[in-house]
Amino acid sequence: MAARLLRPEYTLRAVRNEPAQPSGEPPGESPGAPPRRGSLGEVALLFLKLGTIAFGGPAAHIAMMEDEVVRRRGWLTREAFLDLLAAASLIPGPSSTELAIYIGHDQAGWPGLLAGGVCFILPAALIVAALAWAYVRFGALPAVVGILYGVKPVVIAVVAQALWGMARTAVKTWWLALLGAAAVVATLLGADQLAILVGAGVLSALVWKLGRGMTPGALGVVPFGLWPLFSVFLKIGAVLFGSGYVLLAFLRADLVDRLHWLTERQLLDAVAIGQVTPGPVFTTATFIGYLLGRGPGALVATVAIFLPGFLLVAVSGPLIPRLRRSALAGAALDGIVVASLGLMLVVALHLARAALVDPLTIGIAILSGVALLRFRINASWLVGAAALLGLARFY
Repeated sequence: MAARLLRPEYTLRAVRNEPAQPSGEPPGESPGAPPRRGSLGEVALLFLKLGTIAFGGPAAHIAMMEDEVVRRRGWLTREAFLDLLAAASLIPGPSSTELAIYIGHDQAGWPGLLAGGVCFILPAALIVAALAWAYVRFGALPAVVGILYGVKPVVIAVVAQALWGMARTAVKTWWLALLGAAAVVATLLGADQLAILVGAGVLSALVWKLGRGMTPGALGVVPFGLWPLFSVFLKIGAVLFGSGYVLLAFLRADLVDRLHWLTERQLLDAVAIGQVTPGPVFTTATFIGYLLGRGPGALVATVAIFLPGFLLVAVSGPLIPRLRRSALAGAALDGIVVASLGLMLVVALHLARAALVDPLTIGIAILSGVALLRFRINASWLVGAAALLGLARFY
């Protein structure tokens, strides 16, 4: 079965039998040509790069992945990318990391599954571990205000570009447009994200069927140990849906209230580091593991929180092409896709409120948008230039 999944005719792209790129994609790509497969080495190098420069949280990570694997490299059609995004949104764990794992598996089979996830996680984990060392050594967070000042507006432009491109592909009918808008409203009203995704999938499937004319805590301080640390983060990685704020609630309940391993300030500092560094927000676990158990603790916590994601993708990845072959399941996926884009839009709006704070940041965002859409400048260069600009202003 594994050998069959590695063959091009069993990939999601071949199942869809659609052009590699819609109109408006980079010149030089034949509209009717099948997507080009990325090698294992290319997958590893791409996600090492993204794990190093992908600031801004899951919405920004997804936007950068779409730019790299759909627009620049042509590894996936946008439709196939959106299917993988829908699947990553439905399973617990860090959605952008799981999307990297899905893409790695789609391009290079089981070795790619490992390479995509590990290479996306590793740079961020090393950066966070270094910051954890500095935190323990000097007793405070390193200064990152300047870098974030410059980088955040670029992140807004990257997310906006990706949302525009993906929405043009995903919103196929007025019904899907209405469903996406409803997901935005429900998110703004505070509805549960998983309930929104599942509800959108069910509603979309029902509408398709109707259209076809068918019937529808402990007291005191608990002694610290690597095995209890592994258990805590394995549980969180296996059940957590949602944003960094949900992660904060889970960590506080276990590590502050129940086990008393961390103070409130240490927990907030850990979550802040996970939010401001590139790569997955779940590398907060690396920081906490280092605080509690130095190097071994950082390794154990990192492996534990990301392990469920690898296992869930390994189990669910082969099912996605089969789901898309079913018209009913495909309709449900369409609903989940537009709801996922609605959730991304709400996140982008919140990011914009925090990032665009003065005329300079607004100008950076506008210039970045022009550079991305008109001149197709690689987001990596924009992030680097904005980080240097932010540092210069800060100092």
